[in-house]
Amino acid sequence: MADTTENHQVAIVGCGVIGRTHADTISARPDATVTALIDGDAAARQALATRLTEAGHPEPKQYDDLTAALSGADISLVAICTPSGTHAALAEQALNEKKHVVIEKPLDVDLTRARRLGAAASRAAGHGVISSVISQHRFDPGSALVAQAIRAGRFGQLTSAVATVAWWRSDEYYASAGWRGTWAQDGGGALMNQGVHTVDLMLWFMGRPVSIQAQAIRAAHHAIEVEDTVVATLTFESGAVGTLHATTAAFPGGRTRVSVHGTEGGAEVEDDLLRRFNADNSTEDVPVEAERPGGHVAQYEDIFGAIGNGQQPGITVQDAIDALATVRAVYIASTLQRPVKFIDVLEGRYDDVEVSRGIGLPPN
Repeated sequence: MADTTENHQVAIVGCGVIGRTHADTISARPDATVTALIDGDAAARQALATRLTEAGHPEPKQYDDLTAALSGADISLVAICTPSGTHAALAEQALNEKKHVVIEKPLDVDLTRARRLGAAASRAAGHGVISSVISQHRFDPGSALVAQAIRAGRFGQLTSAVATVAWWRSDEYYASAGWRGTWAQDGGGALMNQGVHTVDLMLWFMGRPVSIQAQAIRAAHHAIEVEDTVVATLTFESGAVGTLHATTAAFPGGRTRVSVHGTEGGAEVEDDLLRRFNADNSTEDVPVEAERPGGHVAQYEDIFGAIGNGQQPGITVQDAIDALATVRAVYIASTLQRPVKFIDVLEGRYDDVEVSRGIGLPPN
C-alpha cells in the first residue's frame, strides 16, 4: 500500500485521451493531486483542467512545456502521456530534476534514446528517484496468477506460447492525429502501438527471446507509413517457442489473447481476464472468478507504494526496454527477411537498419 501520509504532486505532460486517464486515476487518490498540466495545445490543457475542477479537485497550473512547469509548479512526479516518440527525452529531463517519472507505453520508439533513458533511470534510482512505464495488464488478477504459477513451476516445462491482438482501426483513426501511423512518432503500427502490452505479457510469462523472425505488412491501411498486420515466431531462452500476431485490419475488431502451454499445465488470458487455468498435472480447470482488470489504478498503487517505501516499482524502465527491443527485432527481422538475435537488437547492432523500407503491401 502507498504511504497515504505523503501528498504526491503530479504533472501530466500531454492532455489527450491517455492524459485524461492518468489524471482521473491520480486525482481519485487521497494521497495525490494533479498540480500541473503541460501541453502545447491550450484547448486540450483547459479541457482537462475543467474536467478536474468540475470533479471537485484543485485547479492545476497550465504550461506550454515541461521546462516551464518544472520551474513554476510544485511537482514530485511527472507522468509522460505525449506521442510515443517524445517519451524518453521528456522523462530524462524530469529525472535530471530529481522528479519521479511514470511513462505511458511504449517507453519510446527509438532504442538509442531508450538506452540513454535507462542509464538516467539507474542514476536517479541511486538518489531514491523511481521511474516506471505503464504496462497495467501485469496487474490484472488473472495475468498475475499465471505469472505466479510459472515462477512456481506449476505448468512444468514451458513449451510454447501464442499471443494475438486482433483489432480494427479505421482510416479515420489514423487521420485523427498527425503522429498516428508514422515511424517518427508512433514508431510502428499494430505491434508497437496496439500490441506492446501483449508483447510485455509474453515476455513476463516466457522470459527474454533469443531469436525472432517475422513478416510485417500493410494489409488494409495504405495511407500510413507503418504496418497494420504482423506475424512473428520467437524462440525463448528456456527453449520454448512462441507466435506473436497483431493487426488493426481485423474488422470489426476481435479479441486479445495470450496462452501459455507446458508439460504439466497452462493458461489462457483473453481480453485481460483468465479464461483457462490448468496446473500441477491436473486435467481439471481450476475455477477462476471473472475478476476485472487492475489497470492504471493498480499500477499507480504500485508506483506510489514504491515511492513511499523507497523501493523499485514492479515495472522498471529495463522491462520496457526489453519490450521495445522485441518489437524492434520483429520489424528488423521483417525488413531483413531473416531471423535476428534479440541480444543483437538490444545492444544496438541493428540500430542503423531502416525498418520503414521493410513494411509494405503483402508479397505476391
